[in-house]
Amino acid sequence: MAFLAVHVLIGIFTYFSSVKGSSQPQARVFLTFNELQETKTSEYHRISHSPLDYRILLMDEDQDRIYVGSKDHILSLNINNISQDPLSISWPASANKVEECKMAGKDPTHGCGNFVRVIQSYNRTHLYVCGSGAFSPVCVYVNRGRRSEEQIFKIDSKCESGKGRCSFNPNVNTVSVMINEELFSGMYIDFMGTDAAIFRSLTRRNAVRTDQHNSKWLSEPIFVDAHVIPDGTDPNDAKIYFFFKERLTDNSGSTKQIHSMIARICPVRTYSKHFSFYFFSEDVFLLETDNPRTTLVYGIFTTSSSIFKGSAVCVYHLSDIQTVFNGPFAHKEGPNHQLIPYQGRIPYPRPGTCPGGAFTPNMRTTKEFPDDVVTFIRNHPLMFNPIYPIHKRPLIIRIGADYKYTKIAVDRVNAADGRYHVLFLGTDQGTVQKVVVLPTNFSASGELILEELEVFQSNSPITTMKISSKKQQLYVSSDEGVTQVSLHRCHIYGTACADCCLARDPYCAWDGNSCSRFYPTGKRRSRRQDVRHGNPLTQCRGFNLKAYRNAAEIVQYGVKNNTTFLECTPKSPQASIKWLLQKDNDRRKEVKLNERIIATEQGLLIRSVQDSDRGLYHCIATENSFKQTLAKINFKVLDSEMVAVMTDKWSPWTWASSVRALQFHPKDFVGAFSHSEMQMINQYCKDSRQPDQQREESQKMRGDYSKLKALINSRKSRNRRNQLPGS
Repeated sequence: MAFLAVHVLIGIFTYFSSVKGSSQPQARVFLTFNELQETKTSEYHRISHSPLDYRILLMDEDQDRIYVGSKDHILSLNINNISQDPLSISWPASANKVEECKMAGKDPTHGCGNFVRVIQSYNRTHLYVCGSGAFSPVCVYVNRGRRSEEQIFKIDSKCESGKGRCSFNPNVNTVSVMINEELFSGMYIDFMGTDAAIFRSLTRRNAVRTDQHNSKWLSEPIFVDAHVIPDGTDPNDAKIYFFFKERLTDNSGSTKQIHSMIARICPVRTYSKHFSFYFFSEDVFLLETDNPRTTLVYGIFTTSSSIFKGSAVCVYHLSDIQTVFNGPFAHKEGPNHQLIPYQGRIPYPRPGTCPGGAFTPNMRTTKEFPDDVVTFIRNHPLMFNPIYPIHKRPLIIRIGADYKYTKIAVDRVNAADGRYHVLFLGTDQGTVQKVVVLPTNFSASGELILEELEVFQSNSPITTMKISSKKQQLYVSSDEGVTQVSLHRCHIYGTACADCCLARDPYCAWDGNSCSRFYPTGKRRSRRQDVRHGNPLTQCRGFNLKAYRNAAEIVQYGVKNNTTFLECTPKSPQASIKWLLQKDNDRRKEVKLNERIIATEQGLLIRSVQDSDRGLYHCIATENSFKQTLAKINFKVLDSEMVAVMTDKWSPWTWASSVRALQFHPKDFVGAFSHSEMQMINQYCKDSRQPDQQREESQKMRGDYSKLKALINSRKSRNRRNQLPGS
């Protein structure tokens, strides 16, 4: 008995090229690793300061544990707080195997260890665990106890061969599922890494695998993930979906290109594939519902062609995938072996039908299938029709970014104005982006990056992610360790209703006092949330919106003919900034930008400051038609000659401590400076007053008295001209 494969084509058309060069969206909030720790919404765990290649391989919400494989260790972590009560098993490869691995020329650090790659729940009390074993795969049973409170975690069997269950090379992915104490794995079965297989093992029946070295079934695959998915109401019709990418030869037989594929298997047989031209999948996530046919399949696709580099997220209806599996088979015809839909007779039962299911209730195994079914499936392993993503375009696109997506997890969130899908996207830079998907008629982009989080101190790529909607937590791994992150940090958006509303985070709402977690069942009238539009004008009436039109005025000085910077940073990258200038109580006018006055993301740069630049500057941010004043800066211009005297080369501000040596009345001196300037001068006088130096400093200042006296007199006359009548 052997597995039989049918292949399905997935089409992701070259939509990407049309958006090449588009600007990359930015997160509303970016938190570094330390800032994230300060929010008290994350936990971090590792067992060594050395990188150990952590992989989150199993999450058990019933026992409140997550199970992590790493180099030479198996970890059991508390799902509520991974830093509390961690359990670990040291499980290194044997010394002999490590030495043989090194002698074979394998990497001593990243290859010659026991890298745990398979953790599956075998029954209520035991896990089945496999590791690479220094290029000699091994497996064991681990006793985890019946309840997590028992704190039991130990190896409970002798090591057995992991061949056919785990890849030899830890850098080659192994994917697996456990069904009725039978293990289904996608991996490479040999030391050299040339024999790929989908394998059924750990079974009372005969172990079976895909045909060896048959490129029609598997062609240099890289396995991505595997899931068990129901197909109808009969549990015997449930199938295993293997997601992978492989190299396929084109019709000329000379060029191999990477394609994304699906293999769909009955517990006793295999059948399915699909591919996307030029782009290949990195990860998949199934967002399940009560009805399996409405399940959504999210996939990450990347490219690194010579034309452009990018990442994309596509989403598919599972029903569309199943429809293609039930459609026409592909058939090669003609001298160029072009694929065309098969027009001949399809044998019964239809290839791809599971024995014992709704359509074949009297058949127990594929041994009972007619020979023509087996022959047909061997000759026609590919389906003809492509599978397109929803709306026939990617959901999210990143072109030319300095990162690419590696992992994905999705949560379904109920908000005040509807249900939203929130995507958590891991990157190869060690960050996680939190993205909300918006109806396209409400947003040009269809998505907003709410947060970007540095979940690790280094830039290690994200290797695995698991999400628990029940616990409202995300679990992320890298080479460095494991991080647990809450799905929401509402307080970081701000302390006002408008800030909370503009964030458009479906997890958060304004409760009348702060931005806090939104609960759909809450009956409080003060809950304000608007994810679709993010409009504070309609949601935040009565919550002091007028305060946003004003900002505390500050005084800033610039030196004539020098450069100065007026700082103003918007809270959100989605906001646009406009600078207005008001002079002598006149109406505000927009600042004219040119080569001398330049607007940046952090503020306004004024080069070669002139007297005409003085005035009251208003920094206005506009987001979703809502305007707020971020800064009011009263900019004053200082004479460069006066500043030169004040910062003489002898010692900064030493003249200020020797004012007594100057031959003019103190009122003349005080009148030459504003109150804030005098405060600054007095502080320097206080700091620099040293009796043993005063005599020497006084002598130095006498030489420049005439020059300073002239400047002060001119400053006094200028101040009188600027005074208002009657003042």
